[in-house]
This record gives sequence, C-alpha cells and structure tokens, in this order.
Amino acid sequence: MMEASREDEEQLERPGTLTETEIATIQHTWAKVYGRKEDVGVAVLIRLFTSFPLAKQYFSQFRHMEDPGEMRASVQLRQHALRVMNALHTLVENAHDAEKTAAVLRAVAKSHALRHRVEPTYFRILAGVIQEVLGEAFPEAFDAEAQGAWSKLLGVVYWHITKVY
Repeated sequence: MMEASREDEEQLERPGTLTETEIATIQHTWAKVYGRKEDVGVAVLIRLFTSFPLAKQYFSQFRHMEDPGEMRASVQLRQHALRVMNALHTLVENAHDAEKTAAVLRAVAKSHALRHRVEPTYFRILAGVIQEVLGEAFPEAFDAEAQGAWSKLLGVVYWHITKVY
C-alpha cells in the first residue's frame, strides 16, 4: 500500500461542517453500536491488524499476534479497543461542539504523533476499517445516508489529526 506523502497531507482540504441531519444520523447509528462497543472495537482492531499487519508495529503488547482468536482474547487489545470506542463516543456525543471535538482530536493526535510515532496514514486506514466493520455489523442502520455521514465525520477526524503532524 502506498503511503500518502507529507505534501499530500498538507494539501488536505478541510471537510465541511456536519449538518444537523448528519449529526442526528451519526448519533442514531452510534446508539446501536455503543451497546456493543467492546465487541465492535475488538472487531475493528482485529480487522485493522489482519488487513494491515504493519499497523501492529505500534503495539508492543500484541505486535507478535497473528491469530484473530489470540487477538480477541488479549486483555491489552480489548483495553485499546475500548479506548478507541470511548474516544469515538466522545466525538459523537459532542458533534455539535466544534471546540470540544478539536480539543479531543488534538490530544489523541499529540499522543499518537509524539509518544507513539504513528504515521497519520494509519488514521485514514482505521477510518475505512471502522466504516467497513460498522456496515457489516449493523447493515440495517448503516444505509447510504449513514455511510455518508460517518464518512464525513471520519474525514473531520483525519483532518484534525493531520493538523498536529
């Protein structure tokens, strides 16, 4: 997979503001997801690590794991999955508050950029994996309208994250 160049990332256009309808759609679909947040988060990370094994390089606790069953049983992977899902929950719950959203994403970006040295491209990859897993796990809720709203939200996430890099 080709990595986006730094120049490409600098030219990333700011996504549009979420509309009231998009926010309502995201919050409605998230209500279904959040009830199963741990299982969904684990499914997202397992899909990320099996589809993009290089992503495991940033996780000393489970970088050696190849088997999805072993990943599913990992306490550390489950804990990280919950952190990801709780961060998404904060974003969804505060979708009307651009300042809160920016602050949350700045904190996530700083820790991933400075402490963990995660390449920003992995946030774009993760966004795609999240949409894929949510669409498969909740097909009745993730119709074209919901997919579009989530794509826009995750675009906002990626834009804020890359600003820190």
